[in-house]
Amino acid sequence: MSIRDVIRRLVEERQTDDAAVPPEEPEVRLAIYDSPLTAPRVISLSGEDFETLIGELAAQTYNYSHERGGRIPFVVIREVVENLIHAYFRDAVITILDNGDTIRISDQGPGIRDKQRALQPGFTTATREMRRFIRGVGSGLPVAKEQLAFLGGTLGIEDNLDRGTVVTLSLARAPASPGSAAPRQSSRPDLTSRQKKVLLLIGELGAAGPTTMAKELDISHSTAYRELRALEHLKLVQSKSSGKRTLTEDGIIYLGEIFTP
Repeated sequence: MSIRDVIRRLVEERQTDDAAVPPEEPEVRLAIYDSPLTAPRVISLSGEDFETLIGELAAQTYNYSHERGGRIPFVVIREVVENLIHAYFRDAVITILDNGDTIRISDQGPGIRDKQRALQPGFTTATREMRRFIRGVGSGLPVAKEQLAFLGGTLGIEDNLDRGTVVTLSLARAPASPGSAAPRQSSRPDLTSRQKKVLLLIGELGAAGPTTMAKELDISHSTAYRELRALEHLKLVQSKSSGKRTLTEDGIIYLGEIFTP
């Protein structure tokens, strides 16, 4: 289904005059700043369907930001980019700043009235039609915020100038000390396909225990527990007092590496 048809169905479902179906497939602009003193390079991106567009937006944003030394994980970028469905992709702009360590995603959609609750799990405005394309359970922004916090970063939500929303992802760049050792090369653990699924599910849910894993992945409780323990041993997840596991900083980075296109 084309993006234009997706938007048409969403507008019809909400029966709102606040949005109009675009005459053409919507485009999202990517603005890349090499310096705050010069105008950005602007690239227009589009896709034939929802998955293609979201995948292209997330991949290009990740690639351009990391080419400049940015460290924001791919999974965080994708979570926020998917949220553009709530704005019907209206006049969306993705801006890359600060050598890739600041990414600003703006739109001119209906906006977010309660910004504090939008960052708490379980609060969502996703409609039945939207849930055909996204999870729609209010986990996207909270999970992205927590994953950035693990890396010492922040996620902020503001109103756009006239209408719509601006979401800013930011990581502080650590100052380089003279004579410091060269950055350690990533030695990625060799995970099984199931362990990767477990890691991805924790990333999507924010936190999960053996019972949830067993149900979602259709495996036994003992197998789920064993896989979680293996990931914990590799320091990719950590255990909370509730028995649930969350991603560690290494786990977030690992997800960003293995799930980039």
